[in-house]
Amino acid sequence: MRALILSALLATAAGCGGAHTPAFEDGEWIDLTHSFDDRSLYWPTTAPFVLSTVSEGMTEQGYYYSAYAFQGSEHGGTHLDAPIHFQADRQTTDEVPIDSLIGPAIVIDVSAQTASDRNYGISAYDIRDWEAEYGQINGQPIVLFNTGSAKLWPDAQAYLGTTRRGPGGVAELSFPGLTPDAADFLANERKVRAVGIDTPSLDMASSAAFLVHRILFDQNIPGFENVADLSGIPPRGAYVFALPMKIKGGSGGPLRIVAFVPNDVTGH
Repeated sequence: MRALILSALLATAAGCGGAHTPAFEDGEWIDLTHSFDDRSLYWPTTAPFVLSTVSEGMTEQGYYYSAYAFQGSEHGGTHLDAPIHFQADRQTTDEVPIDSLIGPAIVIDVSAQTASDRNYGISAYDIRDWEAEYGQINGQPIVLFNTGSAKLWPDAQAYLGTTRRGPGGVAELSFPGLTPDAADFLANERKVRAVGIDTPSLDMASSAAFLVHRILFDQNIPGFENVADLSGIPPRGAYVFALPMKIKGGSGGPLRIVAFVPNDVTGH
C-alpha cells in the first residue's frame, strides 16, 4: 500500500514530464540530509542549532522517558530556501507546493571543477555540457549540483572557508555556487521545479547581490542548501522527496531530503 501511495504521489509530481514511475520496493533509498546537532554548520550571522534536555531518564512510575527542545535559524544545516527569502510576495515555506518538492531528479556533477577551485562558479555552459552527455533537461525536474563539498561536512574551515562567526565570518566565506546565467537558464529555459546544492548557498560565496536566489525565487523555484552526499545518485533516473518543516509564513526551514534510485537505473 505504501508503494502505491508513493507511486501515485510521484506520478502527480511528474506531471506533464511523463516520467516513468517505479515500484518503490524495487530500488534504493538514499538519505541526502545532514543530521542536526551541535556541529551543524550555519551561516556566520545566524543562530546555530541547539538541542536542550527537557527530561531524560527513568520516571517515578518505572519507565524511561525523554523529551528535548531545539532552536536555531531557518537557514542552517540541510534546509529549504522558500522563494520569499529573496523576493517579496512570493511563496512562504508553508506555501511551497508539494509538487515543487517531489519529482524526478537531475544530478550535475561539477566536483572535478571545484577540486581545483573552491570558489568555482557553475555556469550555463556546465549545464549544457551535462546535457550534451545525458540529454536535454525536460519534464520540470529537481536539479541538484554535486560539488563534492558534502565530504567536508562538518569541518567549518574546509566547508565554509572560515570558523569565524558574525559579519567577519561572512567576509571570509569560500565555497562554490551557481552563477546568475546558470540560474536564468534553469528558470527560464528549462523551467525546473527546484534547485539544490551541497554547499551553504545557491550563490557563490563571493556574491553580495544574491542574484541566483533572486532569479530563481522570482519564478517561485525553491532552493535546497547543504544537501548531503550526492555521489550515490545517478545523473538522471532518480526521484527526490524534499519535505521541510512547515513553518507558516517562514522564509525557509530544516529539510529532510531523500532520493529513490530504481534498480533499473544504470549502475544500480
